[in-house]
Amino acid sequence: MLTAQSQVVYARPTSLTSTPTHYCPGCTHGIAHRLVAEVLDEMEVRETTIGVASVGCSVFAYNYFNLDFVQAPHGRAPAMATGVKRVLPDRIVFTYQGDGDLASIGTGEIIHAATRGENITVVFINNANYGMTGGQMAPTTLPGQKTTSSPNGRDVEMMGFPIRMAELLSKLDGACYVVRRSLHDLKNIRLAKKALRIAFETQRRGLGFSLVELLSTCPTNWGLTPVQSLDWVEEKMVPYYPIGDFKVSPDVAQIKP
Repeated sequence: MLTAQSQVVYARPTSLTSTPTHYCPGCTHGIAHRLVAEVLDEMEVRETTIGVASVGCSVFAYNYFNLDFVQAPHGRAPAMATGVKRVLPDRIVFTYQGDGDLASIGTGEIIHAATRGENITVVFINNANYGMTGGQMAPTTLPGQKTTSSPNGRDVEMMGFPIRMAELLSKLDGACYVVRRSLHDLKNIRLAKKALRIAFETQRRGLGFSLVELLSTCPTNWGLTPVQSLDWVEEKMVPYYPIGDFKVSPDVAQIKP
């Protein structure tokens, strides 16, 4: 019960439901959800926003966001978002996708949505493995990283190198805002929220395709504690996937979050 001396320091964003999540302890999907919800609340666009859920750990996103959502087949969220946005151009449309979904089966969809300059926003969760299906090697799995399908570590001579999606998409003419942030500490969480705000503002102003890649934890499949997994992101992922802005068009650079 609040008293005269009580002060509310945090409340659930209106854009989130009260549904308990299925995410593992220490998984930062929940942080990403909160940041997206806070941005939508601050922009006052919840009732005009449509989310597109992918297949993977994020498959139940529509249970957690208090706004209209549709479910896409595996990897096809950018294609579905394209259709929704073209039919309803006045809506804010975003996809919420993991690395297995976006960078593997959905590679074609995300590349072509970006090169067409579709006016959608993509929230891309990179946790370096297939989280939902047992921790197999993903396109983003680091060299030498052990997974259930690469028990001796990713051998780049046999399995190829990880794909740096932000860098790849930033080279496409149709993309206007492509950045990478991380969720491993408070400073970077704040920076991630600012990037998400810019990405959604980019869409609201009709400037074109925007993507925010978020380095995220997967303690269960990594075999680490929640705290250890945060350290692993900082020590292992950030050096290979550097945090930064990879494409900011002149019009987007004018946006102040």
